[in-house]
Amino acid sequence: MPTDKPTDRVRSASGHDITPLSDAAKAPLLAKLTPEQIRITQKDGTERAFCGTLLDNKKAGAYHCVVCDLPLFSSDDKFDSGSGWPSFNRTFDPAHVARTTDESHGMIRTEISCARCDAHLGHVFPDGPPPTGERHCLNSEALVFHDRPSDAPADSQTATETAYFAGGCFWGIEHYFQQGPGVIDAQSGYMNGDVLDPTYKQVCFGDTGHAEAVKVVFDPTKISYERLLQAFFDMHDPTQVDRQGPDVGTQYRSGIYTVNEAQAKAAQAFIDKLSASGRWHRPIATEVESAETFYPAEGYHQDYIEKTGRACHVANPW
Repeated sequence: MPTDKPTDRVRSASGHDITPLSDAAKAPLLAKLTPEQIRITQKDGTERAFCGTLLDNKKAGAYHCVVCDLPLFSSDDKFDSGSGWPSFNRTFDPAHVARTTDESHGMIRTEISCARCDAHLGHVFPDGPPPTGERHCLNSEALVFHDRPSDAPADSQTATETAYFAGGCFWGIEHYFQQGPGVIDAQSGYMNGDVLDPTYKQVCFGDTGHAEAVKVVFDPTKISYERLLQAFFDMHDPTQVDRQGPDVGTQYRSGIYTVNEAQAKAAQAFIDKLSASGRWHRPIATEVESAETFYPAEGYHQDYIEKTGRACHVANPW
């Protein structure tokens, strides 16, 4: 049974505390997660193939549990499996990843989860490369990446944070956020609507309630949330209502979707400051709401500006 007694602490061969966390110990950790991270790690969810923010990450470092920050996988063992999800041929430490039989969806698979907090990570399959012959198939939302030595203690690592912004067509917003120093990844998608798992076509009709938004994963030790807010307002015209330049519709509204109270307060304070500055002659129309489920857009929308070379109305804020 999970326990918090110091005398019952369990350590892995790599020296990390892997004592199972009690529900009380997990509660404050879960409170910091986004709705999508909750869906993946606590409700055994799966993100869309080829849409995970860490799929194409090629930096050297370690991949930790998004809930409890236990190191799970190393960049040294990451490979391109072609499956559409981050894949590793072995774990950081075998004791850090638990395995159970998953008989859902009419098939038998081996589910993998964090051994310390029981967060759902993905599945492991027997079709990987040497030396293990295994493919650990992971959800990006279940992980945080640390670009530091993979053998550093977990408590010495700095966790990433997530922010969501909508400023018209997501192509340009995504493109320029990706260039921010300290931004690990930016991804286009659909935010704060009323339809489950919407498609681009549905969102374009303007009746799903979603905004074309961008998910920004960043290192708070290298770039602050306030700097992201500044960049966001430099990219677009926040006084336009349900449009941005030639793009018209509620899906093109200006919005900031916050994952916690600190972000909400910072966003509103920033807007109040801009409003008082007289920078614009019209009121700022940017909505500030709690982040609901973020649905990654279809693969062809990701990195669209880089892929096509098309210009965009969004200004470079850096």
